[in-house]
Amino acid sequence: MASKNLSAEKRHRQSERRRIQNKSVKSALRTCAKKLVTAVHDKDKTAAETYMRELAKQYDTAARKGIIKLNAAARKKSRMQKLVNTLMA
Repeated sequence: MASKNLSAEKRHRQSERRRIQNKSVKSALRTCAKKLVTAVHDKDKTAAETYMRELAKQYDTAARKGIIKLNAAARKKSRMQKLVNTLMA
């Protein structure tokens, strides 16, 4: 960025750092969700419960930090829990 405004340059650097960090967190969320779905399809109850706990924790943390919205985290957790509950039925 070739701005003459020092504060604009700083904001750009900050937003770039945040974008990269947020991208990493979202990628970790998707990876954990895929592991959970795989465990459910393999009918592995213990692994599914473990991944569900981990995924819920990660969603809550991401929502608290503002990486994803609170309702989005709640919706995704609910859908994943419904998927896990199909194993228990």
